[in-house]
Amino acid sequence: MRLVIAECTVDYAGRLTAHLPRATRLLMVKADGCVAIHSDGGAYKPLNWMNAPNVFTEHDDHWTVVSPKGEELLITIHEVLSDSAHDLGVDPGLQKDGVEAHLQELLALEPERIEEGMTLIRREFPTEIGPVDLLCRDPDGNTVAIEIKRRGEIDGVEQLTRYLSFLNRNPDLAPVRGMFVAQEIKPQAKTLASDRSIGFVEVDYDELRGIERPQQKLF
Repeated sequence: MRLVIAECTVDYAGRLTAHLPRATRLLMVKADGCVAIHSDGGAYKPLNWMNAPNVFTEHDDHWTVVSPKGEELLITIHEVLSDSAHDLGVDPGLQKDGVEAHLQELLALEPERIEEGMTLIRREFPTEIGPVDLLCRDPDGNTVAIEIKRRGEIDGVEQLTRYLSFLNRNPDLAPVRGMFVAQEIKPQAKTLASDRSIGFVEVDYDELRGIERPQQKLF
């Protein structure tokens, strides 16, 4: 990971435009290509960012980051105060809580609960940025990466997006599509998943354990 503290201005052009005037900010470039711009506040959320995959180009006085959809992030560097890089190694991934771990186990036994005709290739399929919960194959022979959460939020969709970026670079697996699975999925997460052509399914934990409940909802 590269961390740069610099006085900069930032301009974004895509589905809308945005401008950040000159100020001192933290610029973060992750190993997977994700670029994020942070201020000294606002908890974890960056002021602006560009997810991988993208094309990152560095010049003496500016950086450009362009997404496959043509969105562009222009970071104009006025003064660099600090520039450092750190190898964080392979992250083991977020440890699931009891419910999430059990959901993964149950759905690995019955992947057809997610989609009819789905078969399991492997649980905890390894990638350079952590393991994919389930790697499956659909009835047409296509590879499907599945991320399982107890509660489905935007962060889970972002995580699956990063996994898909890595998996689709593997010619033995590509093309790989994604499925986001949770007991409850927030509307914002559904919107983001749809925008990224990621399917999503809400499942009933008690029903999976054999307790009769209303029919699971597929979206």
